[in-house]
Amino acid sequence: MNKQVKLSKRPIGVPDESTWTLETNPIPAAKEGEVVIKQEYISLDPAMRGWMNDMKSYIPPVQIGEVMRAGSVGTVIESKHPHFKEGDVVSGWGGVQQYIATNGEGFYKVDTNLAPMPVYIGTLGMPGMTAYFGILEVGKIKEGDVVLVSGAAGAVGSIVGQIAKIKGCTVVGIAGGPEKCKYLTETLGFDGAIDYKNGNVRQGLKEHCPKGIDVYFDNVGGEILDLALSRIRRNARIVICGAISQYNNTTPIKGPSNYLSLLVNRGTMQGMVVMDYTKDFGKAAMDMGSWMAQGKLKSREDIYEGIENFRDTFMRLFTGEKMGKLVLKVSE
Repeated sequence: MNKQVKLSKRPIGVPDESTWTLETNPIPAAKEGEVVIKQEYISLDPAMRGWMNDMKSYIPPVQIGEVMRAGSVGTVIESKHPHFKEGDVVSGWGGVQQYIATNGEGFYKVDTNLAPMPVYIGTLGMPGMTAYFGILEVGKIKEGDVVLVSGAAGAVGSIVGQIAKIKGCTVVGIAGGPEKCKYLTETLGFDGAIDYKNGNVRQGLKEHCPKGIDVYFDNVGGEILDLALSRIRRNARIVICGAISQYNNTTPIKGPSNYLSLLVNRGTMQGMVVMDYTKDFGKAAMDMGSWMAQGKLKSREDIYEGIENFRDTFMRLFTGEKMGKLVLKVSE
């Protein structure tokens, strides 16, 4: 049987137990031109919260009654498709379910001899691609830049900071709690870390970025974005990747009040969506795979088990009870 998590209502604020329904249905069979994939791991990402809202965005919302959208990686167990065979390991948008029948659109083969399955929905998947293109193409980092990253111990932020270090930047991360801050500096090689839960972010920015910030990679929005804007230098670049502090709001989103700093400092603030860079994913994967092989880029996956535990695991994105890429193992 195939266990599937389906969206049953649109949440207001924090998703509760009634937001999704766990269904058990027969495993699908492949029609002509299709494959059946046994899904092993599901990617849990902050963007999923936005996909539940019925509003205009860069991607259509998940519809009520549909399987919850999510990135995934798994193994082809039946194929009537010319480009896939049984045993192929593939990654794509399989959703929160144990099996999927698909025409293969959006799925691509991955090599588990080079990296374990979960890495392909983390560092070598959408989070890694987001970090790569966000900091290099939108942030336009150059050697000697001072780079500030929020959500720095997360799936995207941790890779952003490491790429910036590889490119010769000074990197400061903002994260919640001493364990995460220690991870940034001692394991990932960040030059400094600011604990927003136990410290003063404003004071931390003065201490770690005394001459200001050239690039701010924003994953959280809200007050921290405002504080970062107050510290930018001439021609600074602000990359708007996410705003996890605002996703479960029941009140209007809090925007930056310090935006005139962009005018004074001739700064730019630009949003980025990883899907705009699909044609260049191959190059990014080669670069990051090479950095990983050289020991310059570290990948960390925080893996939990059981499709029944989807909501509790998903909520770790918002409580901060995870390190690196959050992954749910759904196979049994």
